[in-house]
Amino acid sequence: VQLQASGGGLVQPGGSLRLSCSASGFIARNYAMAWHRQAPGKQRELVASITGGGATNYADSAKGRFTISRSNTENTMYLQMNSLKPEDTAVYYCNRWPSLPWGQGTQVTVSS
Repeated sequence: VQLQASGGGLVQPGGSLRLSCSASGFIARNYAMAWHRQAPGKQRELVASITGGGATNYADSAKGRFTISRSNTENTMYLQMNSLKPEDTAVYYCNRWPSLPWGQGTQVTVSS
């Protein structure tokens, strides 16, 4: 049972990235899941969440720019990030409730 985040990279301010969170060993649609991020020197914070029924919620910093979604056929959760800012630079992690051990995450760097 694990989650694997991928899709990070280096992008210029104003650019876009789509992160993926692949679930294995369990059916992701049966759980509420979320994206979190941790910037250097800061605590991990919740970015966006999605319930088993598809209801979504976003941190104020993500509203209007990020979109969380899931593919039940692919057992995968996504985070579409648009209009990226340098302050979005962080390691992004995915998890569910009840939580699993945190994985390595995927690095997102927004810089010119």
